[in-house]
Amino acid sequence: MINPSERVDAIPRSGIREIFDLARGVPDLVHLELGEPDFRLPDNITAACIQALKDGFTKYSPNAGLEELREAISEKLKRENGFDADPKKEIMVTAGAMNALSLSILSTINRGDEVVIPDPGYVSYVAQVLLAGGVPVYVPLKESDDYHVAVEELERVVTKKTKMVMLNSPSNPTGAVEHKDNLRKIAELAIEKNLLVLSDEPYEALVYPPNQHHSIAALPGMRDRTISIFSFSKTYAMTGMRVGYMTGGENLIRQMTKLQEHYVSCVNSVAQKGAIEALRGPQECVRDMVAEYTVRRDALIDGLNASGIITCPKPEGTFYAFPNIGQTGCDAKTLAKRLLTEAKVVTVPGTAFGKNGEGHLRLSFATGIKNVKKAVERIGKFCEKNTIQSAPTPK
Repeated sequence: MINPSERVDAIPRSGIREIFDLARGVPDLVHLELGEPDFRLPDNITAACIQALKDGFTKYSPNAGLEELREAISEKLKRENGFDADPKKEIMVTAGAMNALSLSILSTINRGDEVVIPDPGYVSYVAQVLLAGGVPVYVPLKESDDYHVAVEELERVVTKKTKMVMLNSPSNPTGAVEHKDNLRKIAELAIEKNLLVLSDEPYEALVYPPNQHHSIAALPGMRDRTISIFSFSKTYAMTGMRVGYMTGGENLIRQMTKLQEHYVSCVNSVAQKGAIEALRGPQECVRDMVAEYTVRRDALIDGLNASGIITCPKPEGTFYAFPNIGQTGCDAKTLAKRLLTEAKVVTVPGTAFGKNGEGHLRLSFATGIKNVKKAVERIGKFCEKNTIQSAPTPK
């Protein structure tokens, strides 16, 4: 038997995958583990893709993406994110945000370079850094800070070997949205320590008032030291279309475009036509989705808090909740398994996102309101049934 490479063998197994495996084939489950919008692709985007097919637009595109799409992205970045990016030199279209994440790290991190990763944070960050030969270093995100990055904690973990700091706002899994004042402090530290910032922003459109999304690349001195990653997947329910994009300094984008040739060559040409329509077409679909997510969020959070032993503030963005389960007396993995088998609700243990995720679950409300209400009812009954035997003994 041929053994896998050391770099692949070093990648930890996803905690989410463990739940997937346990849930496979189990009947009558309510799924709150999937981070995928349940909305259909908006009609105008569908029509643009169909027209591209009818026109025979199925050939290779440039490695960096269609020029028309890059121009539309440049317009959007200036309009919504507050900074300029040259569509010919500073923007690259990718096969989803994951492709952008991989190219960004492979193009900038050398063996032994330290990369600061939020904990809890998105599961793929650690894997991508390890594949590049980098060293993951964790900055703890605390519930007492509403899971925002504390600059004091960030400064504590930065060393002479630190090359990159990874930000994710709005955050998967916590739903936190970084405030502009906090981003300014992070930017000042990045400039002082000469750090590269990778800002992962695929949930930028899913923000609930009064919170607002801000891109760190728009702050003074940050444009050339920031790689900003965006996606069409969450904003326009285009997950399977696999279109994302990133922007950064001209030299970095040139190198990543070169690397793209050896990974996926180019992004699906038909999907790129759909992405152009997504950016330049009507935006009512986005507002409608955010309005519906708000209804689901409120139903989920109110229902969880009504249980008396699971507590959760309303997330500032995304379609994820990150409730505190400390009063149940169960660790995250145990409770996730029990909810699956006893309540028939699939959730993700917070430890799938880092050791600081212990004592929490991630719940996705990217599913219909009926499913959300059904899940809340089942979790409530589970808590009522198990309060006495599961609650920790008072000291």
